[in-house]
Amino acid sequence: MPAEKAATAELGVLIYPGAQLAAVHGLTDLFAVANRIAGEYAAVQLPVLRVSHWQVEGKQVPTPVYDSHPGSQNALLAVLIPPSLGGFSAAQMPASLKQWLREQHARGATLGGVCVGSLMLAESGLLDGRSATTHWTSAEAFAERYPLIKLKADTPIVDDGDLITTAGLMAWSELGLRLVDRLLGPSIATATARFLVMEHSDSASECGSNFAPILSHGDAAILKVQHWLQSTGATEVSLTAMAERAGLEERTFLRRFRAATGLKPTEYCQHLRVGKAREMLEFTNGTIDHIAWTVGYQDPGAFRTIFKKITGLAPSDYRARFGLTR
Repeated sequence: MPAEKAATAELGVLIYPGAQLAAVHGLTDLFAVANRIAGEYAAVQLPVLRVSHWQVEGKQVPTPVYDSHPGSQNALLAVLIPPSLGGFSAAQMPASLKQWLREQHARGATLGGVCVGSLMLAESGLLDGRSATTHWTSAEAFAERYPLIKLKADTPIVDDGDLITTAGLMAWSELGLRLVDRLLGPSIATATARFLVMEHSDSASECGSNFAPILSHGDAAILKVQHWLQSTGATEVSLTAMAERAGLEERTFLRRFRAATGLKPTEYCQHLRVGKAREMLEFTNGTIDHIAWTVGYQDPGAFRTIFKKITGLAPSDYRARFGLTR
């Protein structure tokens, strides 16, 4: 009996005028290395990372110009926007590209912007009401142009589940490793970083991946709720509010949410909150009680219990091991 063909996960890399080609090809090579390492785990059926390049020409929508595994067109699981060495003016971004990015996001793609790529995500409107970071040289202008975005200019990467932004020109490597972590697991992400001699946060390999919501399930009503939870941080939500947002009866919503995401709504919200708390513990000096309150827990004791259940570490131990000030 022939072996079942592995599923593919298509990752699109955007090539726009002035895009840093070293990042485009570097991401392509990084995913190729991850595929090779994943192939050594023959006992585990892991997806093949399929990399496509999408060219931006004038006011046309992006078109595919390269495919590492040619075949029938899949829905993009992620779209990665590399940086630009020459800078980027928001006025240069055509409306067709903004709309294309919004459409990919609405279909369930995770969008990741590196440095100037964060500006493109901001210009699309997808980051309104969300947290993001960008290169320090453009932080002031970014804050002025996009007042609805919660800018964290001192944070190197903001992983907000379905939207990821990074601050440094070379941060494409960490963005790529984050996606390897999500799709192939932290062990393969760590092995890929080691092979390429790249820095990679060891928090994922030791405490499990940062929360990576399943967005490619195709249930539009549930995806709408997921995007809403990401934008609000799931801080003050109820089953009734989620079901209403989905336009479904509560029992139907519960069944479809679990079928789509693999989690109950309460578990999903816990993972989302703990993911945001991990980021704050790694990159800020706020007290643990304040972090608990910020991510939606009125009772710091309950926060500590849930945090340890998900990560295996108490918040204080997590910060001591992975915080930037360690």
